[in-house]
Amino acid sequence: MFRWDAKTSTRNTRANGHLPQREKIDMSYLDLLKLALPELIVVVTSLVVLAIGLTSRRAASACPLTAALGLVLAIRAVLMLPSNVTLFGGMLVVTPLTSLFKIICLAIAFFTVCLAPSEKSLRNQGEYLAILLLATVGLMLLVGSEELLMIFIGLELLGLSLYVMAGFDKTDVRSAEAGLKYFLFGSTASAFTLFGISFVYGMSGTTGLAAIAQKLAAAHVPPLLSAGIVMTLIGFAFKIAAAPFHFWAPDAYQGAPVPSAAFIASGSKVASFVVLGKIVLVGFAPMRGNAAWHAMVAGWAPLLAALAALSILLGNLLALVQSNVRRLLAYSAVAHAGYTLLGLVAGGRQGFSATLFYTVVYAVTLVGAFGVVAVVRRQTGGDDLQNFSGLSARSPLLAACMGIFMLSLAGIPPLAGFFGKFYLFSAALRAGGNNGLLWLVALALFGSFISLYYYLIVLKVIFVDQPPTEASLKPEAFRSDLLQQITIVVLAAAVLFFGIMPATLASRILAALS
Repeated sequence: MFRWDAKTSTRNTRANGHLPQREKIDMSYLDLLKLALPELIVVVTSLVVLAIGLTSRRAASACPLTAALGLVLAIRAVLMLPSNVTLFGGMLVVTPLTSLFKIICLAIAFFTVCLAPSEKSLRNQGEYLAILLLATVGLMLLVGSEELLMIFIGLELLGLSLYVMAGFDKTDVRSAEAGLKYFLFGSTASAFTLFGISFVYGMSGTTGLAAIAQKLAAAHVPPLLSAGIVMTLIGFAFKIAAAPFHFWAPDAYQGAPVPSAAFIASGSKVASFVVLGKIVLVGFAPMRGNAAWHAMVAGWAPLLAALAALSILLGNLLALVQSNVRRLLAYSAVAHAGYTLLGLVAGGRQGFSATLFYTVVYAVTLVGAFGVVAVVRRQTGGDDLQNFSGLSARSPLLAACMGIFMLSLAGIPPLAGFFGKFYLFSAALRAGGNNGLLWLVALALFGSFISLYYYLIVLKVIFVDQPPTEASLKPEAFRSDLLQQITIVVLAAAVLFFGIMPATLASRILAALS
């Protein structure tokens, strides 16, 4: 038996600058195991999938089904968690917000598993899916913690898994290059993050985000603490591919196996923005209105605003000149990281909820877009723009889905991307006193207009250009992967649904933050 802290009330406590009240309750290690059951299920599933993949090639065909079943069971376990529990100073936190985003991360992993069997470069399905599931555990640790050391552990588990996934295709030198560059830049980001955490701990004496906020509310902000905050933010800027820390993204997106690129672009972004929002708006934001709060906001808000502006400009301008669809999506991801940072710059409950909504919508859209890229790559042997010529003639359904994904990324109504940008821009305009963020919103609108051009170029190639001759297509071009097509259609339907009825997701995020 041991003693733990359980939150009894969280509503409006952070908004008022006070920590939630807690009570001491006795619990057994079995109860602790129940709270960590979703992560445990995914870990066990990864080991089972690895064992199945190593037995025989025939048995390896069951790996995707086993992985998918494990993820479904983990989602079920998340739904059975209590509403508000905090263990070990924030190392394990169960709240409506963490439960919601654990489910979202598990869903992203599920759709990635559905795309993996059709990827011919993934010869060892068992090993690949086991690594994917371990990366999913890293995502769950990230979103389910409010303690800097546990966040760093989750970040490293996720990062190490993604490095291997990026370089998993041993037959393609570009995959090895993607894995190496991602590893080098990711290691640098981890060093910045850990060094920043050490400064924060040295100046505050704690690594719990709520305790850090309490310490900052009672004292001035020393220079070393400001340096720690900046270094921590720089480390996460690498993870979300915000300019000028985006140089790994184009090569990683282009060289990695398509399911790996989809997971890197979606799952890691969702978890990183959840954690970044917690750090900025909980740990590094003491009681609103006091001197410490103004000092902290004056430190990190301009930094995030500069990152957002630079990401929007560089991402959109560099995407204009790309002839490879995966590199185009990589540079557009840099721009979308800038858009998403708008909500964190705005701050508050509305700004954070706008960031989370846009991150989820973007992740769903990008997994679907990479699914279409995987089909085209299997049909034509490449993923340049010319390989998409005449896709509407070869597969009208996939062309329609790609049209939904591209128009949603461009922010065209009634798709989910439009409401996501509207939500972000509205939150930024409301938060900026005396039109303080008007310049950033105007820049984001300008970037959206630029992005419309290169997204429409992709659609022009798909729907207008002449299809290639049948002789230039691979024999498997005419073989339909039913699971992959169903996955893409479901993702396209989700993008359309969240655009028509955005409140179904936005209201849940707002309720989870209250």
